[in-house]
Amino acid sequence: MAVTKIESDHGLNVRMFVTGLALVVLYGVIVTVLLALGISFVTVIVIAAALLFAQFYFSDKIAMMSMQAHEVTPQQEPRLHEVVDRLCLMANMTKPRVGVSELDIPNAFATGRNPNHAVICATRGLMHRLSDEELEAVLAHELSHVAHRDVAVMTIASGVGMLAGLVSRMAMWGAMLSGGGRGRNQNNIVLVELATMLISVVIYAIAFLLTMALSRYRELAADRSGAILIGKPSVLASALVHVTGDMAKIPRTDLRRAESMNQFFFAPALSGNTAATIFSTHPSLERRLDQLAKLEKELNG
Repeated sequence: MAVTKIESDHGLNVRMFVTGLALVVLYGVIVTVLLALGISFVTVIVIAAALLFAQFYFSDKIAMMSMQAHEVTPQQEPRLHEVVDRLCLMANMTKPRVGVSELDIPNAFATGRNPNHAVICATRGLMHRLSDEELEAVLAHELSHVAHRDVAVMTIASGVGMLAGLVSRMAMWGAMLSGGGRGRNQNNIVLVELATMLISVVIYAIAFLLTMALSRYRELAADRSGAILIGKPSVLASALVHVTGDMAKIPRTDLRRAESMNQFFFAPALSGNTAATIFSTHPSLERRLDQLAKLEKELNG
């Protein structure tokens, strides 16, 4: 298959490699902790492999289900398919599956373990609010995620956090059930379980911070690649402002239901203005607009 015309981002590739190595180390620590709890090696491997398999191979179905989305045909959504067809032709890429979320939240996301098993999904809210040019810009951004293969890394990273959370709960319940016993051995068991819970919380925190750092950079990389693909950074900037502004008009209860998908969204459902920047899944709107403004000058130079 011919090489895609969506540019590769060296900085993103380096960050994905480093994040991947860190995740391998974290998986190793989790396996060690499970073995320390007295769980058999075979059981540990089965648990880790099953979670990783489920996250990796069913990530698209999980994401679509959580967003009340479904795959659509060209006959059902001709406008959406025409945009994706045009972008794939421009990018020299295999066309991913196309989906629509029935939510009114203006957003879009890409999911899937690789370009051959990818889905690009737009919400009804996005399609109703954006012009054809702006919709194309947003989907170019999402197609860049598919080309960069960063969705798979984000999916695996979230799996580490889930596994760490599972170990933490196991240790917590073990400590609670063992708390009523007496004797030095019983006390030692409780201490081991409490230490295990603490280690699991630390692992979860590290995985979370790694995911957030990669998520912010990958959004900037997709902004740049998507804008270059359509040759109109200003249109992507307009779509970004439009989506962010309209998001503020959506009831917060609706946004909170979709917040778990923030790291895959074009724009965060809840920006978390009061939270520290380190916990944000996306770079600030100002930073994204600044990059697009500079890119506009470069392309017109």
